[in-house]
Amino acid sequence: MPYLDLPTHRLHYRIDGTGDDRPWLTFCNSLGTDLHMWDAQVAGLAQHFRILRYDRRGHGGSGTPPPPYALADLGGDVVALWDALSIERSHFCGLSIGGLTGQWLGIHAGARLDRLAVCATAARIGTPDGWTARMTDVRANGLAGLVPATADRWFTPAFRTARPGEVEAILSTFAATSAEGYAGCCAALAESDLRDDLSRITVPVLSVSGDDDPVCPPSDLQAIARSVADGRHRSLPGRHLVNVESPAPFNALLRDFLTAPTRA
Repeated sequence: MPYLDLPTHRLHYRIDGTGDDRPWLTFCNSLGTDLHMWDAQVAGLAQHFRILRYDRRGHGGSGTPPPPYALADLGGDVVALWDALSIERSHFCGLSIGGLTGQWLGIHAGARLDRLAVCATAARIGTPDGWTARMTDVRANGLAGLVPATADRWFTPAFRTARPGEVEAILSTFAATSAEGYAGCCAALAESDLRDDLSRITVPVLSVSGDDDPVCPPSDLQAIARSVADGRHRSLPGRHLVNVESPAPFNALLRDFLTAPTRA
């Protein structure tokens, strides 16, 4: 498995797709998942793009530097990967905290982006008090006790019934996530509020919501699309992990956005 060794941790990453003439597309996972949350997107899009996926610090096969983390740390990890792999510019698609990471990149590293897709996210997710309470709970009790509520937030009842094996695999990854890594990312979420900075994002932005998402409802994604210079919003069936619940329409929407002619 390929790794990038950084001064405080290592990042596990994977590249799919071939062809030097194809544009890069970087995927960024949500809190408590790993790069496999994007398997259906890789299967549907690898023929169009060179795809870079990675496990966020404290998740999957990546290392867990001492928390807390800041959003700038998470965005800096992406830039470090791009630098190490000689990727001058890339499309970027992130979900939840991955979408916040994408917004940070749009604000602070826009010259490295082509187009930006932010999914099931917000310019501010939750409240500092809520994330502080989550950190305390996870450090005391681990993540296993959060699995039932997480299943309800992430997937509709119909999807959990129809695809139990897929849901179980994702929730098993969630339960196995490092408590310290999870808590460190909760700290980043607690301090992240990009609402006043979204107007600095000038690259084209697609915001994608799950139409039944209780974490980041469609209104949060609509607000992002309205606040950036060139934004559009679409909503798809599903809850928080909308890319998993509606993979075919998600892939089609993302492909069309990333390959459409530049607006005049």
